[in-house]
Amino acid sequence: MNLEELFKEFKEESVQGRYITLDSIEPLLQKLNTDNQLKIIGKSVLEKPIYSYQIGGGKTRIFLWSQMHGNEGTTTKALFDFLNVLKGDSELAKQLLKAFTFCCIPMLNPDGASLYTRENSNKVDLNRDSQNLSQPESKVLRAIFEDFAPNYCFNLHDQRTIFGVSDTSKPATLSFLAPSYNEEREINESRLKAINLIAGINDVLQEYLPNQIGRFDDSFNINCIGDTFQYLGVPTLLFEAGHFQGDYQREETRKYVFMALVSSFTILSENDIVSNGIDKYLNIPQNKVVFYDFMYKNIKINYDGIEIITNFASQYKEELIENQICFNAYIVQVGELENHFGHFEYDAKGAEYKDEYNNFPKLNQKADFYLDNDIKFVNGMIKI
Repeated sequence: MNLEELFKEFKEESVQGRYITLDSIEPLLQKLNTDNQLKIIGKSVLEKPIYSYQIGGGKTRIFLWSQMHGNEGTTTKALFDFLNVLKGDSELAKQLLKAFTFCCIPMLNPDGASLYTRENSNKVDLNRDSQNLSQPESKVLRAIFEDFAPNYCFNLHDQRTIFGVSDTSKPATLSFLAPSYNEEREINESRLKAINLIAGINDVLQEYLPNQIGRFDDSFNINCIGDTFQYLGVPTLLFEAGHFQGDYQREETRKYVFMALVSSFTILSENDIVSNGIDKYLNIPQNKVVFYDFMYKNIKINYDGIEIITNFASQYKEELIENQICFNAYIVQVGELENHFGHFEYDAKGAEYKDEYNNFPKLNQKADFYLDNDIKFVNGMIKI
Protein backbone atom coordinates (compact mmCIF):
# COMPACT_ATOMS: atom_id res chain seq x y z
CA MET A 1 0.00 0.00 0.00
CA ASN A 2 1.38 3.41 -0.98
CA LEU A 3 0.53 5.61 1.98
CA GLU A 4 1.65 8.78 0.18
CA GLU A 5 -0.86 8.20 -2.61
CA LEU A 6 -3.58 7.23 -0.15
CA PHE A 7 -3.09 10.51 1.71
CA LYS A 8 -3.27 12.56 -1.48
CA GLU A 9 -6.50 10.83 -2.44
CA PHE A 10 -8.30 11.29 0.88
CA LYS A 11 -6.86 14.50 2.35
CA GLU A 12 -9.68 16.74 3.59
CA GLU A 13 -8.74 19.98 1.82
CA SER A 14 -11.33 22.10 3.61
CA VAL A 15 -9.37 22.07 6.89
CA GLN A 16 -5.88 23.54 6.83
CA GLY A 17 -3.41 25.25 9.13
CA ARG A 18 -3.23 25.49 12.88
CA TYR A 19 -6.52 27.12 13.89
CA ILE A 20 -9.04 24.28 13.85
CA THR A 21 -12.31 25.20 15.55
CA LEU A 22 -15.78 23.71 15.91
CA ASP A 23 -16.90 25.93 13.02
CA SER A 24 -14.17 24.28 10.91
CA ILE A 25 -15.34 20.74 11.49
CA GLU A 26 -19.12 20.86 11.94
CA PRO A 27 -19.79 20.94 8.17
CA LEU A 28 -17.49 17.94 7.73
CA LEU A 29 -19.27 16.00 10.44
CA GLN A 30 -22.62 16.71 8.84
CA LYS A 31 -21.28 15.58 5.47
CA LEU A 32 -20.01 12.32 7.00
CA ASN A 33 -23.31 11.74 8.81
CA THR A 34 -24.94 9.62 6.11
CA ASP A 35 -26.41 7.00 8.42
CA ASN A 36 -26.99 8.70 11.79
CA GLN A 37 -23.44 7.99 12.95
CA LEU A 38 -23.10 11.46 14.51
CA LYS A 39 -24.25 12.24 18.05
CA ILE A 40 -24.01 15.17 20.44
CA ILE A 41 -22.65 13.48 23.56
CA GLY A 42 -22.34 16.52 25.81
CA LYS A 43 -21.63 20.22 26.08
CA SER A 44 -18.52 22.22 26.91
CA VAL A 45 -18.32 24.78 29.70
CA LEU A 46 -19.51 27.42 27.20
CA GLU A 47 -22.34 25.10 26.03
CA LYS A 48 -20.72 24.17 22.73
CA PRO A 49 -21.65 20.69 21.46
CA ILE A 50 -19.19 17.83 21.81
CA TYR A 51 -19.69 15.28 19.04
CA SER A 52 -18.95 11.61 18.64
CA TYR A 53 -18.87 9.85 15.30
CA GLN A 54 -19.22 6.06 15.16
CA ILE A 55 -18.67 3.89 12.11
CA GLY A 56 -18.00 0.23 11.37
CA GLY A 57 -19.40 -3.08 12.52
CA GLY A 58 -16.30 -5.00 13.57
CA LYS A 59 -15.63 -6.80 16.82
CA THR A 60 -12.56 -4.75 17.80
CA ARG A 61 -13.64 -1.42 19.26
CA ILE A 62 -11.38 1.59 18.67
CA PHE A 63 -11.81 4.83 20.64
CA LEU A 64 -10.06 7.95 19.34
CA TRP A 65 -10.20 11.53 20.58
CA SER A 66 -8.48 14.71 19.45
CA GLN A 67 -8.13 18.31 20.63
CA MET A 68 -8.32 17.49 24.30
CA HIS A 69 -5.96 20.46 24.21
CA GLY A 70 -7.68 23.12 22.15
CA ASN A 71 -4.56 24.42 20.39
CA GLU A 72 -3.54 20.96 19.14
CA GLY A 73 -5.44 20.51 15.89
CA THR A 74 -2.99 18.56 13.71
CA THR A 75 -4.39 15.18 14.67
CA THR A 76 -7.93 16.47 14.13
CA LYS A 77 -7.05 17.18 10.51
CA ALA A 78 -5.52 13.72 10.12
CA LEU A 79 -8.53 12.11 11.76
CA PHE A 80 -10.82 13.61 9.11
CA ASP A 81 -8.45 12.43 6.39
CA PHE A 82 -8.76 8.93 7.85
CA LEU A 83 -12.56 9.15 8.12
CA ASN A 84 -12.61 10.02 4.41
CA VAL A 85 -10.92 6.68 3.78
CA LEU A 86 -13.59 4.87 5.79
CA LYS A 87 -16.36 6.65 3.88
CA GLY A 88 -14.87 5.60 0.54
CA ASP A 89 -15.56 2.35 -1.24
CA SER A 90 -12.03 0.98 -1.39
CA GLU A 91 -11.08 -2.55 -0.37
CA LEU A 92 -9.14 -1.01 2.52
CA ALA A 93 -12.28 0.71 3.80
CA LYS A 94 -14.26 -2.53 3.57
CA GLN A 95 -11.50 -4.40 5.40
CA LEU A 96 -11.32 -1.88 8.24
CA LEU A 97 -15.07 -1.46 8.66
CA LYS A 98 -15.48 -5.22 8.86
CA ALA A 99 -12.73 -5.57 11.46
CA PHE A 100 -13.42 -2.53 13.65
CA THR A 101 -16.03 -0.32 15.20
CA PHE A 102 -14.58 3.18 15.46
CA CYS A 103 -15.83 5.79 17.93
CA CYS A 104 -14.24 9.21 17.43
CA ILE A 105 -14.46 12.43 19.40
CA PRO A 106 -12.80 14.78 16.92
CA MET A 107 -12.83 17.80 19.26
CA LEU A 108 -13.15 17.21 22.98
CA ASN A 109 -12.35 20.81 23.92
CA PRO A 110 -14.24 23.16 21.54
CA ASP A 111 -13.88 26.14 23.92
CA GLY A 112 -10.11 25.78 24.02
CA ALA A 113 -10.05 25.31 20.25
CA SER A 114 -11.85 28.63 19.76
CA LEU A 115 -9.59 30.41 22.26
CA TYR A 116 -6.49 28.58 20.95
CA THR A 117 -5.50 27.50 24.43
CA ARG A 118 -4.33 24.22 25.90
CA GLU A 119 -6.91 24.42 28.69
CA ASN A 120 -10.68 24.61 28.55
CA SER A 121 -12.52 27.87 29.28
CA ASN A 122 -12.19 27.24 33.04
CA LYS A 123 -8.40 27.16 32.52
CA VAL A 124 -8.26 23.47 33.41
CA ASP A 125 -5.96 21.09 31.55
CA LEU A 126 -8.30 18.22 30.70
CA ASN A 127 -5.33 15.88 30.50
CA ARG A 128 -4.76 16.38 34.22
CA ASP A 129 -8.42 15.90 35.16
CA SER A 130 -8.89 12.17 34.65
CA GLN A 131 -9.33 11.49 38.38
CA ASN A 132 -11.15 14.59 39.60
CA LEU A 133 -13.42 14.73 36.53
CA SER A 134 -14.14 18.31 37.51
CA GLN A 135 -14.95 19.51 33.99
CA PRO A 136 -17.89 18.65 31.72
CA GLU A 137 -15.52 17.70 28.89
CA SER A 138 -13.67 15.23 31.14
CA LYS A 139 -16.96 13.68 32.23
CA VAL A 140 -18.04 13.25 28.61
CA LEU A 141 -14.82 11.47 27.69
CA ARG A 142 -15.04 9.12 30.65
CA ALA A 143 -18.73 8.37 30.02
CA ILE A 144 -18.08 7.40 26.39
CA PHE A 145 -15.09 5.30 27.45
CA GLU A 146 -17.26 3.35 29.86
CA ASP A 147 -20.22 3.06 27.50
CA PHE A 148 -18.25 2.15 24.37
CA ALA A 149 -15.91 -0.28 26.21
CA PRO A 150 -13.00 0.02 23.75
CA ASN A 151 -10.37 -2.58 23.01
CA TYR A 152 -7.85 0.14 22.10
CA CYS A 153 -7.64 3.87 22.85
CA PHE A 154 -5.90 6.48 20.71
CA ASN A 155 -5.08 9.72 22.55
CA LEU A 156 -4.21 12.27 19.84
CA HIS A 157 -2.10 15.35 20.60
CA ASP A 158 0.40 17.91 19.26
CA GLN A 159 3.78 18.67 20.77
CA ARG A 160 5.89 21.82 20.58
CA THR A 161 8.71 22.51 18.13
CA ILE A 162 11.27 22.22 20.95
CA PHE A 163 11.35 18.40 20.81
CA GLY A 164 13.97 16.50 18.90
CA VAL A 165 14.84 12.85 18.43
CA SER A 166 17.26 12.28 21.34
CA ASP A 167 20.51 14.21 20.78
CA THR A 168 20.29 14.16 16.99
CA SER A 169 19.66 17.24 14.91
CA LYS A 170 16.34 15.77 13.74
CA PRO A 171 13.01 17.16 14.92
CA ALA A 172 10.57 14.73 16.52
CA THR A 173 7.92 14.97 13.81
CA LEU A 174 5.95 12.16 15.41
CA SER A 175 6.29 10.73 18.87
CA PHE A 176 4.49 7.80 20.45
CA LEU A 177 3.94 6.44 23.92
CA ALA A 178 2.42 3.38 25.47
CA PRO A 179 1.60 5.06 28.80
CA SER A 180 2.57 3.44 32.07
CA TYR A 181 -0.12 1.96 34.30
CA ASN A 182 1.87 2.20 37.55
CA GLU A 183 4.73 4.12 39.17
CA GLU A 184 7.17 1.30 38.41
CA ARG A 185 6.44 1.57 34.67
CA GLU A 186 5.94 -2.16 34.48
CA ILE A 187 4.71 -3.91 31.35
CA ASN A 188 1.54 -5.97 31.68
CA GLU A 189 -0.54 -7.59 28.96
CA SER A 190 -2.49 -4.42 28.21
CA ARG A 191 0.53 -2.15 27.93
CA LEU A 192 2.36 -4.77 25.87
CA LYS A 193 -0.39 -4.64 23.24
CA ALA A 194 0.15 -0.87 22.91
CA ILE A 195 3.94 -1.32 22.82
CA ASN A 196 3.76 -3.98 20.09
CA LEU A 197 1.44 -1.84 17.99
CA ILE A 198 3.68 1.23 18.28
CA ALA A 199 6.69 -0.90 17.29
CA GLY A 200 4.78 -1.96 14.19
CA ILE A 201 3.75 1.60 13.32
CA ASN A 202 7.36 2.72 13.68
CA ASP A 203 8.55 -0.04 11.34
CA VAL A 204 6.16 1.20 8.65
CA LEU A 205 6.79 4.91 9.12
CA GLN A 206 10.58 4.73 9.10
CA GLU A 207 10.26 4.20 5.34
CA TYR A 208 8.50 7.57 5.00
CA LEU A 209 9.92 9.52 7.95
CA PRO A 210 13.39 8.10 8.70
CA ASN A 211 14.97 9.11 12.01
CA GLN A 212 12.25 11.62 12.90
CA ILE A 213 10.16 9.49 15.24
CA GLY A 214 10.54 9.73 19.00
CA ARG A 215 9.30 7.99 22.11
CA PHE A 216 7.54 10.15 24.68
CA ASP A 217 8.45 10.07 28.37
CA ASP A 218 6.59 7.31 30.23
CA SER A 219 6.61 8.74 33.76
CA PHE A 220 3.37 7.69 35.44
CA ASN A 221 0.71 10.26 36.32
CA ILE A 222 -2.70 8.82 37.15
CA ASN A 223 -4.24 12.25 36.51
CA CYS A 224 -3.38 11.92 32.81
CA ILE A 225 -6.07 10.28 30.76
CA GLY A 226 -3.80 7.86 28.91
CA ASP A 227 -2.28 6.59 32.16
CA THR A 228 -5.76 6.19 33.64
CA PHE A 229 -7.10 4.20 30.70
CA GLN A 230 -3.98 2.04 30.68
CA TYR A 231 -4.43 1.52 34.42
CA LEU A 232 -8.01 0.44 33.74
CA GLY A 233 -6.72 -2.28 31.43
CA VAL A 234 -7.31 -0.83 27.97
CA PRO A 235 -4.27 -0.65 25.64
CA THR A 236 -3.73 3.05 25.01
CA LEU A 237 -1.51 4.79 22.46
CA LEU A 238 -0.46 8.43 22.72
CA PHE A 239 0.23 10.19 19.40
CA GLU A 240 2.21 13.45 19.50
CA ALA A 241 2.29 15.43 16.25
CA GLY A 242 5.47 17.53 16.17
CA HIS A 243 7.53 19.66 13.81
CA PHE A 244 8.63 18.79 10.29
CA GLN A 245 11.28 21.02 8.72
CA GLY A 246 9.67 24.28 7.59
CA ASP A 247 6.16 23.01 8.30
CA TYR A 248 4.78 25.40 10.89
CA GLN A 249 1.24 24.86 9.57
CA ARG A 250 1.72 21.11 10.18
CA GLU A 251 0.41 19.97 6.85
CA GLU A 252 3.34 17.57 6.37
CA THR A 253 3.05 16.33 9.94
CA ARG A 254 -0.66 15.75 9.36
CA LYS A 255 0.27 13.35 6.56
CA TYR A 256 2.43 11.26 8.88
CA VAL A 257 -0.29 11.13 11.54
CA PHE A 258 -2.64 9.84 8.83
CA MET A 259 -0.08 7.22 7.85
CA ALA A 260 0.27 6.17 11.49
CA LEU A 261 -3.50 5.74 11.85
CA VAL A 262 -3.83 3.71 8.67
CA SER A 263 -0.82 1.58 9.65
CA SER A 264 -2.25 0.97 13.13
CA PHE A 265 -5.48 -0.50 11.87
CA THR A 266 -3.93 -2.38 8.97
CA ILE A 267 -1.54 -4.08 11.41
CA LEU A 268 -4.37 -4.96 13.80
CA SER A 269 -6.78 -6.15 11.12
CA GLU A 270 -4.15 -8.37 9.54
CA ASN A 271 -2.83 -9.50 12.93
CA ASP A 272 0.60 -8.43 11.72
CA ILE A 273 1.98 -7.83 15.22
CA VAL A 274 5.75 -7.46 15.37
CA SER A 275 7.93 -9.89 17.26
CA ASN A 276 10.36 -8.51 19.85
CA GLY A 277 8.01 -5.56 20.25
CA ILE A 278 9.47 -4.42 23.56
CA ASP A 279 13.01 -4.21 22.19
CA LYS A 280 11.86 -2.42 19.05
CA TYR A 281 9.78 0.00 21.10
CA LEU A 282 12.62 0.80 23.50
CA ASN A 283 14.95 1.33 20.54
CA ILE A 284 12.82 4.24 19.37
CA PRO A 285 14.91 7.23 20.56
CA GLN A 286 13.39 9.26 23.35
CA ASN A 287 12.01 12.74 22.86
CA LYS A 288 14.34 15.42 24.14
CA VAL A 289 14.10 19.21 24.45
CA VAL A 290 16.93 20.21 22.10
CA PHE A 291 15.41 22.71 19.64
CA TYR A 292 14.76 26.40 19.35
CA ASP A 293 12.97 27.88 16.38
CA PHE A 294 15.91 30.24 15.74
CA MET A 295 19.56 30.15 16.80
CA TYR A 296 22.02 32.97 16.16
CA LYS A 297 25.69 32.16 16.69
CA ASN A 298 28.85 34.21 17.08
CA ILE A 299 27.12 37.53 17.60
CA LYS A 300 29.26 40.51 18.64
CA ILE A 301 27.74 42.55 21.45
CA ASN A 302 29.12 45.75 22.91
CA TYR A 303 28.40 45.22 26.60
CA ASP A 304 29.31 48.23 28.79
CA GLY A 305 32.16 49.11 26.46
CA ILE A 306 33.44 45.56 26.27
CA GLU A 307 32.99 43.58 23.08
CA ILE A 308 31.96 39.97 23.56
CA ILE A 309 30.99 37.17 21.19
CA THR A 310 27.90 35.27 22.25
CA ASN A 311 24.87 33.36 20.97
CA PHE A 312 21.15 33.71 21.45
CA ALA A 313 17.95 31.94 20.51
CA SER A 314 14.37 32.93 19.83
CA GLN A 315 11.15 30.98 19.88
CA TYR A 316 7.79 31.49 18.28
CA LYS A 317 4.76 32.21 20.38
CA GLU A 318 1.57 31.20 18.62
CA GLU A 319 -0.80 34.08 19.22
CA LEU A 320 -4.44 34.28 18.19
CA ILE A 321 -5.01 37.68 16.58
CA GLU A 322 -8.23 38.46 14.68
CA ASN A 323 -9.04 34.77 14.22
CA GLN A 324 -5.63 33.97 12.80
CA ILE A 325 -2.65 32.25 14.41
CA CYS A 326 0.35 34.56 14.25
CA PHE A 327 3.85 33.21 14.84
CA ASN A 328 5.70 35.92 16.75
CA ALA A 329 9.36 35.34 17.62
CA TYR A 330 10.71 36.36 21.03
CA ILE A 331 14.20 36.01 22.48
CA VAL A 332 14.26 33.16 25.00
CA GLN A 333 17.93 32.38 25.65
CA VAL A 334 21.22 34.32 25.60
CA GLY A 335 24.62 32.72 26.03
CA GLU A 336 25.56 29.06 25.90
CA LEU A 337 23.46 27.01 23.48
CA GLU A 338 25.54 23.84 23.53
CA ASN A 339 23.66 20.60 22.76
CA HIS A 340 20.81 22.53 21.17
CA PHE A 341 19.77 23.06 17.56
CA GLY A 342 17.75 25.62 15.67
CA HIS A 343 15.12 24.93 13.06
CA PHE A 344 16.72 28.01 11.53
CA GLU A 345 20.39 28.70 12.33
CA TYR A 346 22.46 31.75 11.42
CA ASP A 347 26.20 32.14 11.96
CA ALA A 348 26.91 35.86 12.25
CA LYS A 349 30.70 35.32 12.14
CA GLY A 350 31.28 38.17 14.55
CA ALA A 351 28.80 40.66 13.10
CA GLU A 352 27.66 43.26 15.62
CA TYR A 353 24.16 43.14 17.09
CA LYS A 354 22.01 46.27 17.19
CA ASP A 355 18.32 46.88 17.87
CA GLU A 356 15.89 49.70 18.59
CA TYR A 357 16.21 49.22 22.35
CA ASN A 358 19.53 48.66 24.13
CA ASN A 359 21.65 46.96 21.47
CA PHE A 360 21.57 43.84 23.60
CA PRO A 361 19.34 40.78 23.09
CA LYS A 362 17.05 40.68 26.11
CA LEU A 363 14.79 37.85 27.17
CA ASN A 364 11.16 38.19 26.02
CA GLN A 365 12.10 40.94 23.58
CA LYS A 366 10.72 40.68 20.03
CA ALA A 367 13.33 39.18 17.70
CA ASP A 368 13.74 42.31 15.54
CA PHE A 369 17.37 43.43 15.14
CA TYR A 370 20.25 44.29 12.82
CA LEU A 371 23.67 42.77 12.24
CA ASP A 372 26.41 45.24 11.24
CA ASN A 373 23.64 47.74 10.44
CA ASP A 374 22.99 46.18 7.03
CA ILE A 375 21.33 42.82 7.68
CA LYS A 376 17.86 43.24 9.10
CA PHE A 377 16.00 40.53 10.99
CA VAL A 378 12.25 40.89 11.47
CA ASN A 379 10.33 38.38 13.57
CA GLY A 380 13.40 36.19 13.72
CA MET A 381 14.03 35.96 9.97
CA ILE A 382 16.27 37.87 7.60
CA LYS A 383 14.24 40.50 5.79
CA ILE A 384 15.14 40.39 2.10
